[in-house]
Amino acid sequence: MMKLSPNEQRIYFPWESRGGIRRWLKVGRARPIVIGFGVLAFLLMIGLRERERSGIRQTRARLNDLRHAVEGYLADHNGGCPTSIEAVLDYGKFEKEPRDAWGHPFRLVCPASTDGALYQLMSDGPDGKPGGLDRVE
Repeated sequence: MMKLSPNEQRIYFPWESRGGIRRWLKVGRARPIVIGFGVLAFLLMIGLRERERSGIRQTRARLNDLRHAVEGYLADHNGGCPTSIEAVLDYGKFEKEPRDAWGHPFRLVCPASTDGALYQLMSDGPDGKPGGLDRVE
């Protein structure tokens, strides 16, 4: 290969090794903007994922408190099923009917539809539709 003097410039053709995304990212003033938008999109994605996960954690904590209230009701009524969630509120530390992190009421199914369980206590999840894949039990 021939040496170029400092004043001479080389022309690169598209099929030569220089180019692609590396060359595109080295465009003077646009590079910080592209990098900034990339970082912003990444942080937004992490924030949305963490918001959903924190809602699930909060809902599970409320379900655990409600489960203790249902267990207390079952113990006082010789295993008899409560008619609704309002019937077990006196057995827990609730001022009003508890709701999940998305504002939907919890569902209590007694007797449970699964074998070996006395009751099912669940939240319908962020979409609020019963039986969805995003429900929290």
